[in-house]
Amino acid sequence: MDETETLTRLGLALAIGFLIGVERGWREREEKEGDRAAGLRTFALIGLFGGVWGLLTRVVGPVPMGFAFLALAGAVTLFRWREVQREGTFGMTTLVAAFLTFALGALAVLGDMVAAAAAGVATVVLLAAKEWLHGWIRVLTWAELRAALILLAMTFVALPVLPDRGFGPYEALNPYQLWLMTIVIAGVSFIGYVATKIAGERYGSLIAGTAGGLVSSTAVTLDFARRTRAAPHLWRPYLSGGLAASTVMFARVIVVVALFGPGLIRAVAPALVAAALVSAGAALVLNHSFARRIGASEGEGEAVVRNPFELRFVLGFAALLAAILVLTRIATDHFGGAGNIALAAVTGLADVDAITLSMTRLADGPEAGTAAIAILVAVVANSASKAVLALTVGGGRFGLGYAGITLAALAAGAVAAVLTG
Repeated sequence: MDETETLTRLGLALAIGFLIGVERGWREREEKEGDRAAGLRTFALIGLFGGVWGLLTRVVGPVPMGFAFLALAGAVTLFRWREVQREGTFGMTTLVAAFLTFALGALAVLGDMVAAAAAGVATVVLLAAKEWLHGWIRVLTWAELRAALILLAMTFVALPVLPDRGFGPYEALNPYQLWLMTIVIAGVSFIGYVATKIAGERYGSLIAGTAGGLVSSTAVTLDFARRTRAAPHLWRPYLSGGLAASTVMFARVIVVVALFGPGLIRAVAPALVAAALVSAGAALVLNHSFARRIGASEGEGEAVVRNPFELRFVLGFAALLAAILVLTRIATDHFGGAGNIALAAVTGLADVDAITLSMTRLADGPEAGTAAIAILVAVVANSASKAVLALTVGGGRFGLGYAGITLAALAAGAVAAVLTG
């Protein structure tokens, strides 16, 4: 290890400690100087301390570093004990964060720098997400948590042993890839489901619609349309939530394509980004207008969606995806690219994810261009179906507003597609 690499690794050890210290120091920023066991400077020094001992192990071996860690652990534990005694509280988070900072500082010098940096960032994210994680636990019911645990267990037990090859008609069904795609969509939807329960109660329709769009933009739009029918004077915030969900749908398609068919991203991203910008801009304007005129009431925008980790919904989505994969192969074999586009127009009325995932399988083949068109057609069909729902269920102002803004968003997407095509 030359001098440049040594200094770089020590700098990373110090940076990791500093980053963790920023979060810890910010959380206790109201405390007087000397009233907290460890703050920004202390954590930065702990990270550097671990890095220096990592260097010294090359000379004196690993045993002295173990004793150095025990000495640090004893000192931090003592000061933390005095702090909690004074405050009358219980908490090990700061203590564990200090131990981890030392370990990551040593890893930055002795091991993989990328892994050390990633672990440091993950540590800060977990520390900063205290309120969100606690809120998550509070709003989850046991049935919801049990559904998530069962599905995770099935995934980690079943996924490694599933065959990674084609079965069935046209060998279109790959059990490993099918379950992997299903669990990714279900996982993203579950995050949105929990966020809806938290954000919907606290921040209103805009954030609830954004979070609910990760689960189902169609369900959110329908829910807000029904709410508008019951409370017409709240059509602005409800429309804002519906458009936010639609914005997330555009973004979700981009993410799915980037993950499973990156070869199509350049063909679909410009249109989807343009449509998302128009929809998001309208949602923000409507929400701001309502807040300025009336002031949003807490809890008014809570969107009602079902737990996407319920086994029957996951298996139902997997079955839908499997059917569309087979139909895609049949349509390609008998009708060429036109068959996939027609299939996208029909299936997109109800669900965008399944047809998008099936089209990503064609990303590296001769049908890549047709696959990109089919994804965009599915998005248009889904947007149109939501506009019809908004008009028929939500009434005049909500329905016409949703349909008009959706039409503008799709027009912007079409212009972007032509200009970049």
